[in-house]
Amino acid sequence: MITPDINPVELKVFLNHIYELKKGVRQMVLYTANRKIEDFAVKRLKSQRINYIIQSVDDERINIFFGKPECIDAIRMIIDRPLNKLTPEEDFILGAMLGYDICAQCKRFCTRKNRTVNCKRA
Repeated sequence: MITPDINPVELKVFLNHIYELKKGVRQMVLYTANRKIEDFAVKRLKSQRINYIIQSVDDERINIFFGKPECIDAIRMIIDRPLNKLTPEEDFILGAMLGYDICAQCKRFCTRKNRTVNCKRA
């Protein structure tokens, strides 16, 4: 049952991600959502037999990783802290796994790596 305080647009986006996963458009999804949809999301993912991990972002938001078992197994090994605390290498791997534009990921990696190197030199 959907509670009235859940944003229907947020649910539509979540359900569309599931649709794309089932159709093979995506292998894995990272969806940041309001905590209010957590129960609904877990029930839907379980009913669809989709592997998932939920990570707390803050008091109001969660990250829901879901997708192919091998992807979620790898995420369990990589994601052990907030996403903004990932190393440039971990961030690159996550972006690649999520299917982000690889050239944009390379640029992001170099920017983050240079920032890390420059901070260590100072």
